[in-house]
Amino acid sequence: MNFAKENRQAKPASPSVKVAIAGGACSGKTSVCNRLKELGVRVISSDVLAREAVRQGSPAYKNIVNYFGKKVLEDDGFLNRRMLRHIIIRDEVARRYLERFVHSEIIHIMQLKITKAENAGTPVVAVEVPLLFELDMEDMFDVVVVISADYELKVKRLMERDGVSCNDAKALLNIQMSDKEKVKRADFVIKNDGSIEYLINSVDSVCEKFFQEYAKRIKST
Repeated sequence: MNFAKENRQAKPASPSVKVAIAGGACSGKTSVCNRLKELGVRVISSDVLAREAVRQGSPAYKNIVNYFGKKVLEDDGFLNRRMLRHIIIRDEVARRYLERFVHSEIIHIMQLKITKAENAGTPVVAVEVPLLFELDMEDMFDVVVVISADYELKVKRLMERDGVSCNDAKALLNIQMSDKEKVKRADFVIKNDGSIEYLINSVDSVCEKFFQEYAKRIKST
């Protein structure tokens, strides 16, 4: 099934069906979003949103540098995201300030991108939102898909991906809502404890169910 192919002859309803892709760190959100792109779904990446929000010269960037100092900058002036992560998992006050600086700008940019997609007649827009529940953003979306994975597996993935210690990986995961709680609030759940092939099949299955449920709205003229 390909969303783009299925809907190329139809005028989509306005607004688009908005899908949130949520899950903890290293749960597999990016892999899921990559598969959605292959299926023709318009995807807005959380990493792109975050980087745009803290681009050099932006209000969030200036606030971060003013609060944390130039020690959080790379030689080229970009933010040292690893250092910031190291700080916020040890300092709750610093974490809350960082969230205050960044999250409102991320939400603003996300809304602009969703509106642009809607104006282009995009039937389905999926947005990668790691902190969907922590920021009480569920009401902004029509559908919530949670990517879940075993805690120890996520710890291992974090250590391998970011080169952090086991304690730091656990500290980062522990400041996020648990998978158990997120699953309770999801419309669809994708478990990512196996191979990439298993994950792809799971995404395809959820997309099939989603398309059946929302077909009338997606195809409406």
